[in-house]
Amino acid sequence: MTNIKAQANPLHVVVVGAGLGGLSAAISTRLSGHNVTICEQASALGEVGAGIQIPPNSACILERFGVLDEIKKLSVLPHAFVMRSYKGPELNRQPMLPYCEEAYGAPYLHIHRADFHSVFVKRAEALGVNIRLNAFVNAIDFSAPSVTLATGQTINCDLVVAADGLKSKCRELYLGHADPPHNTGDLAYRILVKASDMRKDPDLAQLAEVPVINYWMGPGAHAVCYLLKGGELYNIVLICPDNLPEGVALQNADLDELRGIFATWDIRLQKLLELVQQTFKWKLQNSREMSSWVHPEGKFALLGDACHATLPYLAQGAAQAVEDGAVLGGLLSHVSTDDKQNLRPLLDSYERLRKARTTAVVQGSTALQNVFHMQDGPAQQERDRIMLEDKPTEGFPNRWRDPVFQKFLFAYDAFGEAEKAWTQLEEEYKEIRT
Repeated sequence: MTNIKAQANPLHVVVVGAGLGGLSAAISTRLSGHNVTICEQASALGEVGAGIQIPPNSACILERFGVLDEIKKLSVLPHAFVMRSYKGPELNRQPMLPYCEEAYGAPYLHIHRADFHSVFVKRAEALGVNIRLNAFVNAIDFSAPSVTLATGQTINCDLVVAADGLKSKCRELYLGHADPPHNTGDLAYRILVKASDMRKDPDLAQLAEVPVINYWMGPGAHAVCYLLKGGELYNIVLICPDNLPEGVALQNADLDELRGIFATWDIRLQKLLELVQQTFKWKLQNSREMSSWVHPEGKFALLGDACHATLPYLAQGAAQAVEDGAVLGGLLSHVSTDDKQNLRPLLDSYERLRKARTTAVVQGSTALQNVFHMQDGPAQQERDRIMLEDKPTEGFPNRWRDPVFQKFLFAYDAFGEAEKAWTQLEEEYKEIRT
């Protein structure tokens, strides 16, 4: 699918939002032969943040998009997931290299979010996607369909795909009321330190030498750390109880406060935090499950964080948005402008394919709060005993080693699911078209 499919009568699809989910939808839809305009409210393209994880279920889509080789050049491949007690000892390990390629046909990757986004932007532009900046959508005509920008300009199209993130304006227009993000009770510190500084300390040197994902689990908090940028940077994400004021989503961090939270943890983590010079803390928010993502007129659908924002604890948020885009584009490969008044069955199929899966990921991520953040006591001791015993079955606390849940996450074939769904839709469209 790396070449654009020939379409005699292509649709014009407007995608709202040029994040990873919107770009996935744009690339997939363009490869299906349709014309795509992205409306992005920012004045420049780019991503903030630090590391992001690309699991096999997402990596296999990147291969179909024709960008996996470039992504791999910018990525680090972790050897394993390592789960640790907050005091330091290893509790459990899931091998990742070469396991993921052998089991799922695609690697597990770590990359800087800005690098990932840049590769997607370049691919979208190379395919002829029209990316419009300073294009804030403040009204949608769900019947036409069309979007109206803050400038007053109206863009007509055949389908609107809303991928404008957690604080989605499109979601509120669709619902007809305000729908702010929901607080989860946690916040995140996101930090990058130089691996060269770590190598000066014998306690930290090993963390900088062997690429693994280290999880430290402790009372009310956890830490996730891995290498980026060819092993030159160490990405640190620290999750703690949310103490940001109401209405404040981002704030400069007090380093003494941060170090105090982890003052009794593994000495390596404490030493890592001594290398930090400045960081911020982000309120972690998600969305509530919606009854539907598709407007009854059948010319509008939601995608990604705009309809299923999740906590980052399964490292699947971006992957699920990328899957959404792949599935929607895959389905759209079978229709043209001749079908533009009859897209509702296709969009309903997209929702059926994606909604249950994304809900399971959102709920699974939320449930990991209770696994990762156990207070000292019998329940934590039992969790640690099960991990150390290492007899993984369904429900195993290391979710990436749970044989059932791992397969659910990693074995998903977005394009294959779209093709299977189309075989069920095909007869319906034959009747519609006659």
